[in-house]
Amino acid sequence: MLENKLVIQNIGELNREEERLSKIRAKELFINGIIDTFEVGTFKGLCQIHSYLFQDVYDFAGKIREVNISKSGFQFAPRIFLEQSLEYIDNLPHNTFDEIIDKYSDMNIAHPFRDGNGRSTRIWLDCILKKKLGKIVDWNLIDKDEYLNAMIRSHVSTGELKYLVQNALTDDLSKESLFKGIDASYYYEGYNEYKTEDL
Repeated sequence: MLENKLVIQNIGELNREEERLSKIRAKELFINGIIDTFEVGTFKGLCQIHSYLFQDVYDFAGKIREVNISKSGFQFAPRIFLEQSLEYIDNLPHNTFDEIIDKYSDMNIAHPFRDGNGRSTRIWLDCILKKKLGKIVDWNLIDKDEYLNAMIRSHVSTGELKYLVQNALTDDLSKESLFKGIDASYYYEGYNEYKTEDL
């Protein structure tokens, strides 16, 4: 149970409020053009996204985690090496599709925040793809289990992840498409109480 600004003690209630409030913020990012003021492809840009999404819920929004974390038995970058890892990732190129997905995979392995990494980093990825290739991911076209398994294996090889993303790219950059993508992205993490478009 994470400490939160809402002083909620029930995990179910916290998850619902976190989803609702952060989806409202995600919608604002695109409706108000705020996302266009953020850096693209840098850790600073990712911090800006994370900070905006989770500003109403967590004091750690946009801040590097202070603890080691793992998920489903996978250990993310050790805290002691995190700044070094992020500096390395920042310097990676992100001009081609392959470079972009490799950088995205490395950022996922770093998992720089205490929580909310996946949701923030998928928006970050879409921003890079939009700027460099004029496309975003239609996350609805990628099966949740296939995606999560590809992410787990991406620290060994990004081939599977590249295949999934390549086949889900779209040049539909409409707000409706983005909102549906946010909902699918949240669904990967088990959040599906609210639709972004309705908030």
